Amino acid sequence: MSEKSTANDANTTTKPRWGAGAATGVGSMPGGDAREAAKTVTGSLETLPYLPELPARGPGADMIGRTAGMLVEVYAHVEPSGWRISDRPGRDTRRARAWLREDLDALEEFTQGYQGALKVSAVGPWTLAAGLELRGGEAALNDAGACRDLTASLAEGLRAHLEEVRRRVPGAEVVLQLDEPGLMAVARGRVRTASGYRTYAAVDRGVLEGALRDVITVADGPVVVHSCAPGVPFGLLRRAGATGVSFDFSLLTEREEEAIGEAVEGGTSLFVGAVPGTDAPLSDPAGSVMGVRTLWRRLGLSPGILAESVVVTPSCGLAGASPAYARAALAHCVRAARSLADNPE
Repeated sequence: MSEKSTANDANTTTKPRWGAGAATGVGSMPGGDAREAAKTVTGSLETLPYLPELPARGPGADMIGRTAGMLVEVYAHVEPSGWRISDRPGRDTRRARAWLREDLDALEEFTQGYQGALKVSAVGPWTLAAGLELRGGEAALNDAGACRDLTASLAEGLRAHLEEVRRRVPGAEVVLQLDEPGLMAVARGRVRTASGYRTYAAVDRGVLEGALRDVITVADGPVVVHSCAPGVPFGLLRRAGATGVSFDFSLLTEREEEAIGEAVEGGTSLFVGAVPGTDAPLSDPAGSVMGVRTLWRRLGLSPGILAESVVVTPSCGLAGASPAYARAALAHCVRAARSLADNPE
């Protein structure tokens, strides 16, 4: 028996925590009503609901601000250029934390008696380091010591956040999603400095991997790393300990295909962004994941593990969609995932 066959057989017996034919969202939803967002998400997604993010509310509900509010002994405030590290918690930090509590209150209300996987999101250490400024205005990415401090603060903050989610939804197995859309820009030295005239030095892949591993370890459960940017580093994320990788399927190139095959054979779940994240006509659900089936055949992977290996999602967050489309997109993801389970070939 070949090495590939052996790996496929092993994966066939390993059931993912969210079951076969699962669907979920990426994180953000349109509007600013926490109860309405939680109601939509929990009502649409039976096997893998998530804690919605509502960036339309403004600074503190955005991706960087929300995660900055989770940090331990590191604080941030809003400047015209973006979020900047502060000496003490101020109005912006308090607002970020208040909105997160409001979101958790709404989630708790609509998950009474829930048993199963539940996903929550935060920005990963490298996108955070690229998005948070030091006092002088340059990104924390410019200072290796600041990056280490941020990673440690994020790890402790996430530990407390996950404990809070588990307390509020005791039947949940919490899945942590780390949003790292800036990871490859950091790895390739493409993040621009405050002046815009140059870029910060590329960060060594070993250092990238180590910081991710430090954060992933504290989750004590499944961790998915999300990037809707091109060139997702599947191998690096797997080595760092990611349970799953979330990506925009339309951005895949042939260069990533071998890495995807290795990831599937190694037991990594693929959160495939196959449904548009902004208002667009939706084809039949099976048609939305036809490319996934085609890729599966091209890689020679067993159809029997397709629905267990793939979770269907929108291509990215739904913050830019209309509320009606956001609801339709999540329902479409559910039907598309079901079609993979019903007809994997």
